[in-house]
Amino acid sequence: MRPFLLLGTRAEDVAADGEYRSLLRFTGLAPSALHRIRVEQEPLPAIRLEDYSGIFLGGSPFNSSDPEESKSPVQRRVEQELGALLDEVAEADFPFLGACYGVGTLGRHQGAVIGRTYAEPIGAVEIKVTSDGVSDPVLAGLPSRFQAFVGHKEACTTLPRSAVLLASSSTCPVQMFRVKQNLYATQFHPELDVEALVERIRIYRHAGYFEADQADEVIARAKSVAVSWPTQILRNFVERYGRS
Repeated sequence: MRPFLLLGTRAEDVAADGEYRSLLRFTGLAPSALHRIRVEQEPLPAIRLEDYSGIFLGGSPFNSSDPEESKSPVQRRVEQELGALLDEVAEADFPFLGACYGVGTLGRHQGAVIGRTYAEPIGAVEIKVTSDGVSDPVLAGLPSRFQAFVGHKEACTTLPRSAVLLASSSTCPVQMFRVKQNLYATQFHPELDVEALVERIRIYRHAGYFEADQADEVIARAKSVAVSWPTQILRNFVERYGRS
């Protein structure tokens, strides 16, 4: 099988490595089958789509809706490079799955309105699958309603015309969408179970997602909810697009 590619943008080594481990665990891929490039560390090299089965874009501290003048040189470089890659990915309808940051990145590339209206605090929310989502193969086997972990400062306010809405929630209308047949983005985190979320909470306790002194309360609330279904999305994606 051709490997999958993970594009990561987390500057913290513990968070970046944790994300990679979670994807390995929940996709069932061996390390040799999931290449990783940390684009916050170095310029994105030339990517030959034909060398891969599909692309994952991990979460990020970057917000695409930030005013341009407030973005760091690294963020501007990363956005430019990902945008150029998405030009190729969208043209080829190449398998792509972006989690959280994927909504802002793929959405913005496709003309969505991304803003702060539907930000959600860190924790679990109930995801509702749309009628289009019920028939989508990447959501195969999931119930029409399930719990998932979220935590984001921006979200999609207006869906791109090219996109099909696959899932929503009461606090964030766009939780998952598809562009063409093979490009996906989720606002929730399919790679997170409770253990991984707790690690993220501790890493990002001073990042403005919640008051730092409330970290223990946020962790306690997360542990009180059973979240198990979202990881099936990762398995479905790999099973659908893994190819020799």
